[in-house]
Amino acid sequence: MSRSLVERKLTQVDARLKELRAELDVVEEQLAFFTDAADEARLRALVSETPLADKDHRDAQKHADAMARQRADVMASIGQLEQTQDELLDRLVAESR
Repeated sequence: MSRSLVERKLTQVDARLKELRAELDVVEEQLAFFTDAADEARLRALVSETPLADKDHRDAQKHADAMARQRADVMASIGQLEQTQDELLDRLVAESR
């Protein structure tokens, strides 16, 4: 692979990493919100002991779980891109020798 191609791919990977890190910040903020909402709904369900409160808790927990999965997906993507970045940097160093 030519040096210019490696550099271009590195630039693309870097841009995508920045996007994913920004997305991760948003997802973590949303996860915190949904987790707090699920905790509050759980407490209301425990106190009120009504089917409606229990349903609200289950729904809130589903949202929190979905955000946790989204966070895990974004983190996995970041990990893969970082690995790709490392491989491209290794190629760049190897070519410069």
